[in-house]
Amino acid sequence: MEFRYLGNSGFKISEITFGNWLTHGSQVENDVATRCVQAALDAGISTFDTADVYANTAAETVLGEALKGERRQSIEIFTKVFGPTGPKGKNDLGLSRKHIMESIDGSLSRLQTDYVDLYQAHRYDFETPLEETMQAFADIVRQGKALYIGVSEWTAEQLRNGHALAKELGFQLISNQPQYSMLWRVIEEEVVPTSEDLGVSQIVWSPMAQGVLSGKYLPGQPLPEGSRATDDKGGAKMIQRWLRDDVLAAVQELRPVAEEAGLTMPQLAVAWVLQNPNVASAIVGASRPEQVADSAAAAGVRLEPDVLKKIDAAVGSLAERDPAQTKSPATREA
Repeated sequence: MEFRYLGNSGFKISEITFGNWLTHGSQVENDVATRCVQAALDAGISTFDTADVYANTAAETVLGEALKGERRQSIEIFTKVFGPTGPKGKNDLGLSRKHIMESIDGSLSRLQTDYVDLYQAHRYDFETPLEETMQAFADIVRQGKALYIGVSEWTAEQLRNGHALAKELGFQLISNQPQYSMLWRVIEEEVVPTSEDLGVSQIVWSPMAQGVLSGKYLPGQPLPEGSRATDDKGGAKMIQRWLRDDVLAAVQELRPVAEEAGLTMPQLAVAWVLQNPNVASAIVGASRPEQVADSAAAAGVRLEPDVLKKIDAAVGSLAERDPAQTKSPATREA
């Protein structure tokens, strides 16, 4: 495993982050989830990402149990706030001071830790003044409940405004967590250049495009039984955009590219996002322990220029690049 600095800070994280969205607390049994976390640790992964909204807080609980007994100083725990939790009442979502201050305490309890290394705004909240949100984050940092602050799926303008307020309030905004893959490149035009200017890193999710870049979905063929595309609770709606025959055929063109590079298809997808110098880490999930080891092997891989050209030739024209696709819900209820 290799490690990278997160933003303009002295904080290092593993190039591969283990995330438990869609799986822990819902899709897989807790004992399997625990084995997946152990497989991540065995592979040298030290960074773990979750959110209070995942499985309505259950994912945090599962991760806390799985990491219990690990030396706290040797691991990095990330979580997020924004989405609806609990009974989903009027103040159970968003980035108001009330929701943030209550949510951090709930997350720490479920994760069985005194602090999280990175606390992230899961989306931008248009209904709360940004000043209120950033002041709450500043107070959490001063209380020692979070060491660093990040965001997720913020636009370039939102990042600039948030970063400026953080600086005024005496803390660092060091990361953004966007979707990024060979097929979803919307951050490249605006978010990445702005982040480089501000000293903000990307921690990217879905580097395998919800599993499409694994190559297991074949054009003109039935969806594999038990796959994410067939699971309404496991992201079936999100993956639909890529289940077109033209996309699936293009992905199959990557198979010889991966073989030539000595990589599996998932490894090629993860290694590709890590070629972007603004990316500090790629988040991978797993429903089986062996999947973790496969993804972790993408750490430290450097793809040659000709490999990158072949990837662009295969899927580049099908990739979504519109920066307007980086967006948060217009209202909290959306």
